Amino acid sequence: QGGPNPQPQKKSSRSKIAAGLLGIFLGGIGVHNFYLGFTTRAVVQIVVTLITCGVGSIWGFIEGILIICHQINLDAYNFPLKDDC
Repeated sequence: QGGPNPQPQKKSSRSKIAAGLLGIFLGGIGVHNFYLGFTTRAVVQIVVTLITCGVGSIWGFIEGILIICHQINLDAYNFPLKDDC
């Protein structure tokens, strides 16, 4: 008789490891944010990187590390990223 059946939570088709590595290696041009669906943020990252002559790319590098360390774990549609491990 219990309560309502919980709906299984839908997972993102996007990989956490892929997003993290894209952030670490190509974060300055926002590739990881394009991958996760955050188009506006990705464009802002490109502009910041260009304006700061590359110094702004540290932003993407840090986000890549945060994704791999499970601090950022949702895509643009609020679905949890897929764990590859």
